[in-house]
Formats: sequence, C-alpha cells, structure tokens
Amino acid sequence: MKRSLYASVLSMALLSPVQADDAFRVAHVTDFTGALAPYAEQLHIGMKLGFEYATDGSMAVAGRQVELLRKDSQLDPARARMLVEEAYGEDDAHMVVGPVSSGVALATLPLAEEYERIIMPEGVADAITGESWNRYVVRVGRNSSQDAVANAVALGKPGVCVATIAQDYAFGRDGVAAYREAMDAAGGQVVHEEYLPLDATDFTAAAQRLFGALKDRDDCDQGRYIFTIWAGSSNPLARIKDLEPGRHGIELAAGGNTLAAMVGYSAFPGMEGAGSYYFESPANDINRWLVDTHFERYQQAPDFFTAQGFSQAMAIVAAVRAADGSSDAEDLIEAFRGLRFGTPKGDMVIRAEDHQALQAMYHFRIAQEERSDWFSDRAVTAGVPELIRAIPIDAMDIPVRN
Repeated sequence: MKRSLYASVLSMALLSPVQADDAFRVAHVTDFTGALAPYAEQLHIGMKLGFEYATDGSMAVAGRQVELLRKDSQLDPARARMLVEEAYGEDDAHMVVGPVSSGVALATLPLAEEYERIIMPEGVADAITGESWNRYVVRVGRNSSQDAVANAVALGKPGVCVATIAQDYAFGRDGVAAYREAMDAAGGQVVHEEYLPLDATDFTAAAQRLFGALKDRDDCDQGRYIFTIWAGSSNPLARIKDLEPGRHGIELAAGGNTLAAMVGYSAFPGMEGAGSYYFESPANDINRWLVDTHFERYQQAPDFFTAQGFSQAMAIVAAVRAADGSSDAEDLIEAFRGLRFGTPKGDMVIRAEDHQALQAMYHFRIAQEERSDWFSDRAVTAGVPELIRAIPIDAMDIPVRN
C-alpha cells in the first residue's frame, strides 16, 4: 500500500499555479455552489487524491506537472459555458472536467468540439454520451443506463412487475427508459411509469396510481416493486412507505446514493437495489488506499462521488501516459479509446464507440446500523448497503445511444 505524503506538499502541487510551460492543465469546472455543492466537493477531493495515487505523490505524469484549476459553475449553464471558454481560451487548459449537473454539463459539450479539446462531464444523463455526444467527450462516471441496468439485473426475472417513479427531466426519463429495456431483457416488465417535477414534495396521488398499476395483476407472482429514480432531499420513498404498499404485496426498490441520502434508507431494512459505489464494497488495493487516506485526512468515509473523482484522475493520468505525455486532443482521444485503468472499483474500460467508462456495480440489501464513521461530526442511524454481489461489466448490456 502506498504511503501518504505530507499534506502541505500535496497542497502546493495541486493548488498553486504551475508556471512550467509543459504543465498538463486540468480545469475542474463544476457546481461548487448550489444544491449539488456536496457532490462537487467530493469530486474535487477525489480528484486530488486520485492524482496523488496515480503519480506516486509526484503530481507529475510523463515528465509534466499536473495543474488542477478550480472554477465554480454555480448550477448555471451560461456561467458554465463562460468558464469552460475561459479554461480553454485563457488558461490554456488541456482538459475540462465537469460539471456535475447533467443539464449544466450538456450546455458545455459543444465548446469542447469548438475548441477541439477534451471534456470529461460529471453528470449522469445518457444524453451526455448519447445524442449530445461529440468525439471530445469522455465520461468516467456512470450514466443513467448503468444505474438502471444494474438495478434491473439485481431484481429482474420472469414474473417480476415494476412501477417506476422518477423526476421529469433527462436523469429520470433516461434512467427509466434504460431500466425498462433491461427489465424486459431479464424477463420482468415495467407496467407503469410516473414522472413528477424536480421539486415535487407531495407524492400521495402518484403513490396511489403506482399501487393501482400493480396490486391486481395476476402475472406478478415473483414480485411487485416500486422502483424510484430520484435525486435530492424530497425523496418519495418515505411517503410511499407511509401509505403501506405491503398491504398490496408491493415492495420498494431504489438505487444506491450518497451517504447523506442513505441515512434515510435506514427506514427501509431489507430493501434491495444496486449502486455505483459504497466504500466497504470493493476489495482491492486502490480502494483500501482511498479509504485509509480519506479517513486519515478527513476523519470520515469517502463517498459515492469521491470515488468517481478519484477514478477521473486515474483515467487522465493513464491516458496521458498512454499518449507518451502528449496533450494533443487527437493523441488523447486515441489513448482513451479502449483504455483500461485501475480505480477504487477495480478496472474500468473506456468504450471506444462513445467514450463511456464501463464499470462494475454493486447489488445490495439495506441493513439498519448505528455508524459513527460515515461523517466526521456525528453518528447516525444508517441504511447500510450490505453487499450481495458485485455485478461485473460483462453482466450488463449498456446501450450505445449516439
């Protein structure tokens, strides 16, 4: 296992401007202000740790110092576009990473093609590596299809019926579309789809429609489920549970989430789903280093997006090495296509067709536990996603949508 370096040396390498002409410049343009700010901070911390690990603490790759710039897009598509243009045009960044909001990220993708430089969006919407994709887009984070397909693989089989509830925008609709396809392939069926506004707080009427779609069917002898695809604090799971779906033989299902969101999962012991990362699930040296170092420096567990940021840095360093130190976009594109690289989740592979990283996912069952290690400032009653099985890359048929 690699030794941690002094924090002061790391801080100088990452946060101070590098004056050398041959520095490899990465601009992290993401939503440090607004509702997704916790995600952005996790991603940034993860990237710093990932660059440290991937370069053995030197913060240099192929003889070039890594310079990481931080820019706050504030959940504003227009501001994000301005900052990406600034990064490419004024800072001479060789690569932009972010934003984490899918809607904001989509607004920035044409700029990568215009400037002919790489962008690595952090959003989840399928459209990023789908209809809005261009050849300069590379995504290491999972997409909506990966979330959805993993959850369908976890629960899907003949005789399973599912009704879905999701937010009415790209994240929700893309996720349900992929989930339906994967559930059909597994022999199950999606019998009803419910879409609500992003800021919805009243789920009673929607829940009754979900119950009505499932309760009287005679072709659901292997299970009736309500599957949620939702981001934010107003998750519908609690309200649906209050309405007692169990009296109709209906169970709840949901994908993985951040630790803060999964505190709320403590109310759903036994609920199954699949997620992208939980710090106790992967067993490999990279994840052990991440977990140990994160506890040492931040006195709490690394989260969902921390691992993604770490993986993004690992991919960048691997691609620059494969390109023999080149920062030319064409050389980097060639390096990224088919690239296999290590991450806290094990190896990922960048698919050549759409530059989407293929990766393992994790089938879990929720257990209620008291945890003092999730957060540095408090103990919580947590919904712990206990691992049932890792779902390998080849067990998931992730569609190419561009």
